[in-house]
Amino acid sequence: MKNFIDTISNIWKIEELRNRILITLGLLLVYRFGCQIVLPGIDSTQLGGLTDSTDQGIFGLLNAFTGGAFANASVFALGIMPYISASIVVQLMGIAIPYLQKLQKEGESGRKTINQITRWLTIGICIVQAPAYLYGLEAFGVRDTAFLLGKGLDFMVPAVIILVTGTVFAMWLGEKITDKGIGNGISLLIMIGIIATMPQSFVQEFISRTTDNNGGLMFILIEVIVWFLVILACILLVMATRQIPVQYARRTASGGYEKNIMGSRQYIPLKLNASGVMPIIFAQAIMFVPGMIGSAFDDTSFGQWMQVQFSDIFGWAYNLLFAILIIIFTYFYTAITVPTNKMADDLKRSGGFIPGIRPGKETGDYLDKIMSLITLPGSIFLALLAILPAIVVKLMDVQAGWALFYGGTSLLIMVGVAIDTVQQVNSYLLNRHYDGLMKTGKNRKVA
Repeated sequence: MKNFIDTISNIWKIEELRNRILITLGLLLVYRFGCQIVLPGIDSTQLGGLTDSTDQGIFGLLNAFTGGAFANASVFALGIMPYISASIVVQLMGIAIPYLQKLQKEGESGRKTINQITRWLTIGICIVQAPAYLYGLEAFGVRDTAFLLGKGLDFMVPAVIILVTGTVFAMWLGEKITDKGIGNGISLLIMIGIIATMPQSFVQEFISRTTDNNGGLMFILIEVIVWFLVILACILLVMATRQIPVQYARRTASGGYEKNIMGSRQYIPLKLNASGVMPIIFAQAIMFVPGMIGSAFDDTSFGQWMQVQFSDIFGWAYNLLFAILIIIFTYFYTAITVPTNKMADDLKRSGGFIPGIRPGKETGDYLDKIMSLITLPGSIFLALLAILPAIVVKLMDVQAGWALFYGGTSLLIMVGVAIDTVQQVNSYLLNRHYDGLMKTGKNRKVA
């Protein structure tokens, strides 16, 4: 415990790191404050139906991502998800559109242009989603009397502008956190929104276990232990890598290569889950389709079965299709984000080679084969974590809100963002000759 306190003290001693942490906390506080501000023209006391409709199901997951802003009819009701959607679209378009491919190769200037395209696309997505959200409030149980100005243009136009502005402001907050704070700002905004709903979900689970004679404190303890084990499994999935040995030819004093003399050995780390949470996000978006198909055949038994089965995110049919889609999208996203041929070319140009494998095309084929082999267990593991909330609901009778933290996108985002932030803090400590967060916390001796 003393070592941990010493490490926290060391973090506070580094002025730049301290200022970055304070800026990050301040901007996150601004975001959380904005999530509580209800749209002008809506009576916040009549949003009980909206809150009940977003307690569980797909919209419950969306509400968790926005930190409760969706259920509050807040100015941040759309959250940061339109920006995430725009980023995914631009990334996928980069495969097929030569202009975006050219920008990706232009370095910093190309990245700035791509970011600008993403921002404009975000605004376009918000302009479509904002009216859909406002008109959909009635379907979520919000009565007409909650709209103090009615639902005419004098309310809709300003409300749409405010919702679009809220998302743009949240995007700006995320970028400022990335530039001036610590960690990835967009990811931190999503994580802080997810964490915001955790205390309420746990309290509901605690009350359910203790007041309804449904296991009591002992079962709560078991749930917490299982939860920590799942977090450990998520950390293993995020951190697991397959290291490919790489040999570099030793340079001579004149700068040439001695081809038959071995030089230093390094490793190429290929991640077990190179796609992160993106396959889950892709699959989650597709999971709206079966319900829409069911609505189209509403008068038939098939349509009614589709609506029942695929509206329950804890149902067996929903989760079976969900797991299959995650495995498919994991392979797809890994294929477009891990350029094995480019890695092989870069390795060849730098004078490196994999022992026993010829440089060039054979190296690219070898890396592609290894990625295919390790992606299979990684995708299955990711799919199991994604459907774990449904498993704990069925086997342990856990409350729906608390079950969402046992896996899926929520937990993987929390673990991934936490690891990334800790690694950035670690780099500051190590650069200032302190041990990192995972070390003893003592000052390092400088030779």
